[in-house]
Amino acid sequence: MNEITETKKPRTLKGLLSEENVKAQFALALPKHLNADRFARVAITALTRTPKLQECTPESFMKCLLDLSALGIEPDGRRAHLIPYGKECTLILDYKGIAELVMRSGTVASIHADKVCVNDAFEVDRGRIVTHKANYAADRGTAYAYYVLITFKDGTEKSEVMTRDECEAIRKRSRAGSSGPWVSDFDEMAKKTVFRRASKWLPLSPEIQDVIRRDEATEFRNVTPLPQPAINPFALSTPETPENAATVILDATEQEGEIEP
Repeated sequence: MNEITETKKPRTLKGLLSEENVKAQFALALPKHLNADRFARVAITALTRTPKLQECTPESFMKCLLDLSALGIEPDGRRAHLIPYGKECTLILDYKGIAELVMRSGTVASIHADKVCVNDAFEVDRGRIVTHKANYAADRGTAYAYYVLITFKDGTEKSEVMTRDECEAIRKRSRAGSSGPWVSDFDEMAKKTVFRRASKWLPLSPEIQDVIRRDEATEFRNVTPLPQPAINPFALSTPETPENAATVILDATEQEGEIEP
């Protein structure tokens, strides 16, 4: 009697994302305003956009996705980046992703991050940004600085400014310094660098501070990653509630990336 042995095809990452038990894991971690099916579709799009991700181990890839689902952020390439380092998938949050988490604290009214070009009118007085005027109808020239202006709900403000050279020094220390978002989205990563420095002065919850520290630990080679939190730090957040509403303002060339609370 002849026996026919069926050879199973190896599971691909795209196939893994289509499995109902995997979507169920996403659903357990995702906040109510996000859908597991949509989250899986966005992850599949990330695989298509960055084919080398398909060479990463399923364990590292799924860990990044589960971390994102716990944070309530999709791997859309705007708020978060999935970066392949050999066989390891690494999660790096974008400026807009970290800003979205900070907005959930309920103390921030708006966040404005921008680049400063040589033909802009820009003035800083004792750490306070006095003015920034840009003529978008003319050539603004090259960017020489980046800043973030954070306005709290009580009307107070916090600002931080860094030169392009300072941001370049940070880029050279990053694991993604010669690839990934530092190459494809330098301005956004520079804004994130400034925002991360400013965040050290913000009255954030320990949970959000831990997320920012872990993101920094992941990005830089010479920092040991901190342990994962035991609980979802945003399980009790309600970003859809009006009293917690806040806005992130991008420069005028990037309004399509504006984050809605």
